[in-house]
Amino acid sequence: MNLPFRIYLKKKRILVLIFFVLSFLGITHFSRSALAAIPLVTDDTGTQGKGKAQIELCAEYGHDKEGGVTTKTTDVGATMSYGILDPVDIMLAIPYQFSRSEDDESATRVDGFSDVAVEVKWRFYEQESLSVAVKPGVTLPTGNEDRDLGCGRATYYLYLIGSKEIKPWVFHINFAYLRNDNTGDDRKDLWHASLASMVDVAKNLKLVGDIGVETNPDRSSSTLPAYVLGGFIYSPKENFDIGLGVKSGLTKPETDISARGGITWRF
Repeated sequence: MNLPFRIYLKKKRILVLIFFVLSFLGITHFSRSALAAIPLVTDDTGTQGKGKAQIELCAEYGHDKEGGVTTKTTDVGATMSYGILDPVDIMLAIPYQFSRSEDDESATRVDGFSDVAVEVKWRFYEQESLSVAVKPGVTLPTGNEDRDLGCGRATYYLYLIGSKEIKPWVFHINFAYLRNDNTGDDRKDLWHASLASMVDVAKNLKLVGDIGVETNPDRSSSTLPAYVLGGFIYSPKENFDIGLGVKSGLTKPETDISARGGITWRF
């Protein structure tokens, strides 16, 4: 192996190491919820503006226990947004997942990249304190389906998003349909609904709350996964946010407890 190639490999390892160190510090994510303001799951109608960009780095650690099996999952990743027009953004989310399941007899560990998501958000209505947007998206089968890191097929979805300001509060509501094409026996038609709010409590500090429910992809269960979340967003600079929250499952199919955190940089 020649010297230039060894230097290239070393630099590549350093970049990968930096990415995962940042992730475990709680500043990197991923899932459809990665595209909301950290730590919220519910998205808002905000866009970057033509020619402007945003990078979100987020992580979520979840702990769940059911049927004698304990599952610990860490989702990390990066979301990049770019304003192609003032009311239109295009977004790319790149997720990575660590998962460990164990019972009294064995333990299973899985880690790797999950399915990449590409989205477009269009805020088509804005009048005073009320705005409405649509957000179509697709996920690409980049994750290993045999290791439960992906669906094995491309999926598509559509979000209807509303935002309303009633000072000092701001409210966001989401309704979504997901076509969950998969190679297994999961349900293919999924629905999602969620509501979030935020309020300024001090200079550069907001308290946030979020509640939501969606279709259970598991055909053997009719119980809907539901969650509630509480947290904060701190903005030390106008273009830089730090978010942290705790999400709790309201029903058995939802992860028992999760911690979500990350940073957002606009430029």
